[in-house]
Amino acid sequence: MAPTLFDHGAKPGDLIEIFRGTYEHWAVYIGGNEVVHLIPPSEDSGPFDSLLMLLDSSRAQVRRQKIWEVVGPHRFEINNLLDHKYEPRQRCDIVRDACTLVSQELPYNAATNNCEHFVTKLRYGESESLQVNRAAVIGGAAVVGVGIVALGAALFASLLKDDDDNKRRHHK
Repeated sequence: MAPTLFDHGAKPGDLIEIFRGTYEHWAVYIGGNEVVHLIPPSEDSGPFDSLLMLLDSSRAQVRRQKIWEVVGPHRFEINNLLDHKYEPRQRCDIVRDACTLVSQELPYNAATNNCEHFVTKLRYGESESLQVNRAAVIGGAAVVGVGIVALGAALFASLLKDDDDNKRRHHK
């Protein structure tokens, strides 16, 4: 028999982080080994198809499923990631609101309105994605890094040009 979320100490209203390799999927635990989560139309497909769907989809459906159907072969953990920053809403309110949204189709955007935004809005009343924030920092660092390399290359090219100009002047 599969272990239950209760075995892991989960309580209704807790956030569940599911590690899917290239990204983390998020759900809110509602009790009875069930979760509610926001899922683009074909995330049930293969790993590359699901990643492309996450990036390309503009709509997603709220589903209520058994945790093991959502987790599949992946690792997961309870992660109430913003409890230090925001006061969690009442557990009964989180569960009620999550269940009210089941079967609805909602706007979806990987950067501004993804499954993590969905569950943090339910738990805290604030929509936030640390996963997106990390990606933005990494992306920003990469842009800065590329800029530094480009600046260094330009400086190096300028020094070579100056050196060539000096050599030409001395050979005349």
